[in-house]
Amino acid sequence: MRNSRIALFLAVGAVTPLVTALTPATASAAENPLRPYLQQKPAWHRCDTELPASFQCATLKVPLDYGRPDAKKLDIAISRMRTSTKRERRGVLLLNPGGPGGPGIDMPQYMADELPKAVKNKYDLVGFDPRGIGRSSPVGCGLTSDERNWERPYKAETFTQDVKWARTVAEKCDKKQGDKLRHVTTRNTARDMDVIRAVLGEQKISYLGYSYGTYLGAVYTQMFPKRTDRFVLDSAVDPARVWRGMIQVWAEGAEPAFTRWAEWTAARHATYMLGRTPEAVRTTFYGLVAQADRKPIDLDGTLLTGDDIRQGFRGMFFGTRDAAEAVAALKKAAAGGSQAAGRAPRTPEPVAPSFGRAVPEDNGDAGFWAVVCADSRAWPRDPEQYRRDAIRDKAKYPLYGDFASHIKPCAFWKKTGSEPATRIANKVRALILQNEWDSQTPLNSGRGLRRAMKGSKMVTVAGGVGHGVYGTKSCADKTATTYLTTGRLPANDVTCKAAPDAQERNDPDRLPLPTPPGVARMVSPF
Repeated sequence: MRNSRIALFLAVGAVTPLVTALTPATASAAENPLRPYLQQKPAWHRCDTELPASFQCATLKVPLDYGRPDAKKLDIAISRMRTSTKRERRGVLLLNPGGPGGPGIDMPQYMADELPKAVKNKYDLVGFDPRGIGRSSPVGCGLTSDERNWERPYKAETFTQDVKWARTVAEKCDKKQGDKLRHVTTRNTARDMDVIRAVLGEQKISYLGYSYGTYLGAVYTQMFPKRTDRFVLDSAVDPARVWRGMIQVWAEGAEPAFTRWAEWTAARHATYMLGRTPEAVRTTFYGLVAQADRKPIDLDGTLLTGDDIRQGFRGMFFGTRDAAEAVAALKKAAAGGSQAAGRAPRTPEPVAPSFGRAVPEDNGDAGFWAVVCADSRAWPRDPEQYRRDAIRDKAKYPLYGDFASHIKPCAFWKKTGSEPATRIANKVRALILQNEWDSQTPLNSGRGLRRAMKGSKMVTVAGGVGHGVYGTKSCADKTATTYLTTGRLPANDVTCKAAPDAQERNDPDRLPLPTPPGVARMVSPF
């Protein structure tokens, strides 16, 4: 899941008796059924002979169902890079790259190059593959490449086929994984994090989570507020919108990004030749969409339909210069590029798992659907509801609205999650980081998490582009580093301004964030 590093969201459920079960202080050791899990001794070993010896891995056991800790168990793969300064050490910094469906065991190695020395002096960097993902008892549904492609536009003539696709994915996952999928949820992953905390001998944990990782972190703060130390939640999911709403927010966020791009591009007509006014630029783009609907446009050997263009450019419009260059290239191809008849658009190649360990090819997809379908019970069950919503939202958000609201496998998911969704409402002192122009978790999403976490503070990077803030040399980095190293939060929410160059480019490879399964980056030189 690391070819395109853009990420998104997540969700969860709620049952309070299991929270106290993970808190030994509330019961004697003899009464705590989780004691065997909490007292595990990790067998640390070198993760891979080609990686530094300081990068260590181990495997823990956790219950599949925390309500039945003596029943089935899962493996949880963890990793660490220890600080070399014991005198300055504060504890552990758990890392999560997002998803749902993103493996995180290699996060310490990646983030060791991105985090400042002052942070690495304070913490052991700890990564883990969430339950069901990567090396942590991976799930798989046996999905074909076509079944893994879930970004589907609404069309009346293909609606029946799309409903069949959604039902097929749900049925395949149920047949392959059955009851296990009920427990691959954010709440249970948060419980797994608390097992990791106990096994590492820590009273509290600190945390850096991106995208879906912000929701995972928020759920942990809700379930284990007294175990929460310093939590940085970067590129935030709105907990009130998990999960269907977090897909729909892509469409909502794309329209103002498109408007901003059209204004920027019109002011540079001499360079890109796409229109002298924002309306003219818009007309140029949608003219290309209409042309591609009549006959696909060959862009560097890839045939693009109008729907391909709308889907592929949605995220690109958040970076003005990148999108202008790409649309100019598309316009040139449409005017005289060769049409390679019969050649279909390429699909993303499966990414090799961490350290060459075999996992199901559709592991990221299966993990994604497990979480987003089981975390929330708010998915409509009537296919006609998706049809109505897709028609409505295509009119309201023409770039991506029908993609976002069209039918998903959750409409037919066989097993509801083991618990209802978690309501996030606490006063934990966390730090939220948010770029103004984030394509995966738009600004309104970050504001939603800030409203839910009343003890937090938020840093908004005005003009900031891209998904992921901390570790990108952003103007927010200093505030995050100060918080992680001293515990000091700003007195109020803060807005800082991105550097001029950072307001135009959208670099999805700055951080090791996973792409939501089925979401292909636009196949182009950009």
